[in-house]
Amino acid sequence: MYRCALLVLLSLSATLWPLRPALAADACPALRDQGAAADAATRIAAAACTENLLWFRPFIDTQGRLASAVVSEAETSRLQDGATETWRRTASYWRDTGLLQRMSGFAGAQQCFDPYGSGYSAVACRAFLIDNPWSAAFISYVMMKASVPGFRPSASHYDYVRDAYRGADQSPFQFLDPASATASPGDLLCAVRSSNRVYGFSGLTAALDANNGSLNMHCDVVVAVNPGNDGKAYLIGGNVQQGATMRLMAVNRNGQFWPLPLRSETQVECSPDTASACDMSKLDWAVLLKLKSESALAQLAPPTPLFAPQVAPASLQPSGCCVQCVVGSGVPRCPNPNTPGIRPEQN
Repeated sequence: MYRCALLVLLSLSATLWPLRPALAADACPALRDQGAAADAATRIAAAACTENLLWFRPFIDTQGRLASAVVSEAETSRLQDGATETWRRTASYWRDTGLLQRMSGFAGAQQCFDPYGSGYSAVACRAFLIDNPWSAAFISYVMMKASVPGFRPSASHYDYVRDAYRGADQSPFQFLDPASATASPGDLLCAVRSSNRVYGFSGLTAALDANNGSLNMHCDVVVAVNPGNDGKAYLIGGNVQQGATMRLMAVNRNGQFWPLPLRSETQVECSPDTASACDMSKLDWAVLLKLKSESALAQLAPPTPLFAPQVAPASLQPSGCCVQCVVGSGVPRCPNPNTPGIRPEQN
């Protein structure tokens, strides 16, 4: 009797198994080892995914809710590798792209060159990281890490959005309407950040035509699109809720954002009284920068390399280690303060 009941249960389980919902298709765990891939799209996705995994995989779900966040941009907490303090990793996005030099006039920027300096230096650098949005430095780091031809690093998203619009022949991206374009890995989905108006694709285009200065913007990297699997796109951005955060967005069967969560000038403000209006993904998404084909990328200027790491002077190195080490002394070599804190298997 027991045997018969067990067989019935096993049979029923096998029958129902195909009806169970599919697991989420986050491609990042598989992509993190693809940094040397032949195609730029995979390299871009791998570079962004490596950072998201390093930050303990924070993410915003398809309802626009922050579902996970473990550490924050300027903390002394260590990242997933167990060695890198969060603030040092954030500083490396500025430093390794060369953008920190362009920010030298801002308070605390100079101290970010000196990660093993005094306690004052550490505090000043951490204040700089909090006071200055680093999302464009993050995108620049990802693109430079991926060796994308034609990409010009900048501390402002608007610069490479403008490059794609005005210098289409020299940019690695095409300037497309995000409401109708098909998203793919390597693309950038970008929003205008304005408190007094909504731009959208037409408004951003008009602003670029008018050439009246710059706009505050934010861009996320598309790392995976699964229209036929779970109906989601996976994007990663820096300085999203103070981390390298993944954003899940719904897509239709063609890989288009559907619906594209757009900010409205008449929308109800998010508050405890109107929780249904709260959506961290509802932004003024104004352009999809579509990564060009490999053949088109090959015609562009060579990629800008990440800055070569510089070893700090001996006076700035922690005690108990050596820079000019004597073989057999048993004294460990001092760590390179500018080496990105990537996962061990990425070295």
